[in-house]
Amino acid sequence: MRWIVSRLETEGYETWAVGGAVRDALLGHPSGDWDLATRAPPEEVRRLFRRTVPVGVEHGTVGVLAREGTLYEVTTFRRDVETTGRHAVVAFAETLAEDLARRDFTVNAIAWHPVRGEWADPHGGAADLERRRLRTVGEPGERFAEDYLRVLRALRFAGRFGLEVAPGTWSALCAAVPHLGRLSSERVREELWKVLAGDATPARSLELYRRSGALAALYPELARVAEASGAAGDEGAAGEGRGSAPEGAAAPAWDRTLAVLTAVRRHRPLLRLAVLLGEVGSPPPHPDDPPLTPDGRDAADPARARGRVRSAAVLTRLRHANRQVATVSELVGIGPQDRERPPAVLLVDLGGQARGDAVFLEEHDEVADVPVLGPGAPDLLELDLADALDLAEPVGVLVQDLDRLRAEGPDD
Repeated sequence: MRWIVSRLETEGYETWAVGGAVRDALLGHPSGDWDLATRAPPEEVRRLFRRTVPVGVEHGTVGVLAREGTLYEVTTFRRDVETTGRHAVVAFAETLAEDLARRDFTVNAIAWHPVRGEWADPHGGAADLERRRLRTVGEPGERFAEDYLRVLRALRFAGRFGLEVAPGTWSALCAAVPHLGRLSSERVREELWKVLAGDATPARSLELYRRSGALAALYPELARVAEASGAAGDEGAAGEGRGSAPEGAAAPAWDRTLAVLTAVRRHRPLLRLAVLLGEVGSPPPHPDDPPLTPDGRDAADPARARGRVRSAAVLTRLRHANRQVATVSELVGIGPQDRERPPAVLLVDLGGQARGDAVFLEEHDEVADVPVLGPGAPDLLELDLADALDLAEPVGVLVQDLDRLRAEGPDD
């Protein structure tokens, strides 16, 4: 990275490292995904480096391939010209200060010079990291109105890094929640996937979704799960950010969902998605429900059919692939007749394909580190069978008989 900076600055173009990698380094989480901001226009970057990729030239971003094959994104300094709540119209800027001033949160508005070792932090982001605080750059209401996706980004950052949302930022965030419907389904989906696939403890971010009202705005099916036992939505703003103002207590089903979700490893995001939606069939019929198409297995358990169609509706609304919709809704639809001896433990493979017989483990001595959360709900847990059953590699199955599985070993 230093050679890229040196080359650009030799040509007279100021260049800094910016973005999430700088933030993560200050938090002690080194990242190999470094981004650079420069005064050089895109055509100059492409002229100065032999191996480049037009990552987003129209937005000022050029990928520069390092000698070892690493791709560094180099983006021309930018400033906002017009914002619509969904996207910003930008123009190239002359200074780093202009570029940092347009960023969402102070913790993301820190720059580091890889050659000189200098820091640029005009908005106090490093101090906010030290205080474990999330705060917008500039006036919070204006910043969220520029792009409402920042509401979801704030919830993700606060949950992932354990940050308290500053009172003014939290109030503006909650006030912006009604506008989340203006975002495209794809952008909403990608934010959810970043929570599920990138966060070791996604429960914190998802609980912030609930407390802020974002859960009800984007995922009413999940909000009804959280409210199923009479929990009310939060009243007022949450001072110092994780909802410390008076708030409704989440329903046990929601608590159970978050607990199981945390037990599932983040490299299994599809399974985490099934866990997240695992209780959506529990609330009673609702006027917004899609038409039910029960099969023979649903006769004794209407909640099974509700869970399947509601989860499919959520995923279709977010424009997931048809295969993902089918797989997750089938996992969510596992009913009590499939769980003769609770608690149930569901295992799926990396492709998200469930197979085999119904899953039950009455005892879990061999996997004592995995919580067993009690009967009555479709508790979906991911286990690493390579560890649990001393197999050569993980396999995805619905486990009926540990002895049989141990004897058979992994599938080819």
